[in-house]
Amino acid sequence: MKDRLKKLLKTKEEARAALLKRADEAKELSDLEEIKKQLEAISAEIADIAAAIAEPEPAKEEDGESARTAAVSGVTESRSYVPGVGFKPVGGGGLEDRQQKELESSEKRGKDLKEGRAVTVGASSIVLPRLDSNVINPTFNQVSGLLDRVDRIILPGGESYRQPYEKTTPDGAYTAEGVAAANTDVTFGYADMLKTKITSYSEESEEVAKLPAAPYDSVIIEGISRSLRKKITKEILLGAGSTNSLSGIFSATATAIDATTDLELAAIDNETLDEIIFSYGYDENVEEQAVLILNKADLKAFAQLRNTDGGKFHDIKTNGNSGTIDGIPFIINSACKAVTAATTAAGNYCMAYGLLTNYKLAIFSDVDVKRSEDYKFREGMIAHRGVVFIGGNVVAANGFLRVKKAAVVE
Repeated sequence: MKDRLKKLLKTKEEARAALLKRADEAKELSDLEEIKKQLEAISAEIADIAAAIAEPEPAKEEDGESARTAAVSGVTESRSYVPGVGFKPVGGGGLEDRQQKELESSEKRGKDLKEGRAVTVGASSIVLPRLDSNVINPTFNQVSGLLDRVDRIILPGGESYRQPYEKTTPDGAYTAEGVAAANTDVTFGYADMLKTKITSYSEESEEVAKLPAAPYDSVIIEGISRSLRKKITKEILLGAGSTNSLSGIFSATATAIDATTDLELAAIDNETLDEIIFSYGYDENVEEQAVLILNKADLKAFAQLRNTDGGKFHDIKTNGNSGTIDGIPFIINSACKAVTAATTAAGNYCMAYGLLTNYKLAIFSDVDVKRSEDYKFREGMIAHRGVVFIGGNVVAANGFLRVKKAAVVE
């Protein structure tokens, strides 16, 4: 009798090993749930068979069946098989008690399965494999590199900062003998940078924070800093300069720029880049090392220009957010409207060209990111809040050439 049970036990263990292999290869939650049910059933059978084998052989053949039945349903100790360990006792008594325990833990396993966690199934303590990756794939870059290339000054605890700049120096003049010398006072301007407050806030549940498979919590915290950077790099162009706002390059409060120097373009053609380069700066120099800030759609328009032979008109080299057009550096910033977009109204600013050090950020505090579990303790929510105090303005006379969308002449 025991020989037959041992053969049956071996067959069941082989079947369970096959199910474990299937579990390792499973990709769908529904497949795992079905395998779990089969593992629970076969593990219970193995435990029953093992218990029967462990019982002493009955003296009489006619008592064998009753003895086996007692071993299966009425024993005070049941056993489970742990891979790599073998059979070991588990608490409770018999098949009925084991089934009751399985019933009580089924709800917890179901919840864990829905969340994609590893779960323990059946009396065998078999752990199904985790299906979620331990890596969170990042999205596309959403922060322009403009923020990292403008000038900056660190002023912890400051409230405001004023940067003087030279505007003009008049020409000298012929002067007759005995007549007072010509007045050639240098004209200065001042760029004010007032403290503004930029914040970012995010919440996550404690369940998400404790998920072991992927670092959701750290990605959320990094996102706080990234959202602050994303806002600042757009405000370098668009900041209105009003209360609690940076003075952006396109703003009327960027008083270092004379609005009469703005360039208007209705389209992008083979002459556009030259028009921008030679319109920047004063009459004596063609400036070097200036950078073109533009929308990705307009960069595409430059790339699509063709010679009469069909070859590319411009040599464009890209490196993510930046690159060169015929050796002229550029930075993509989505805050720029596109000259080539039909939805861009006449008069909207679309590009800026100039030395990036001509815009200065006054940083009045470090980026402070705090994490709190107290605000919504009852709901089990974790709050993240980031804040930075900063100011900014154009700090050189006509430091940037601004390009507007021109009205289309019918």
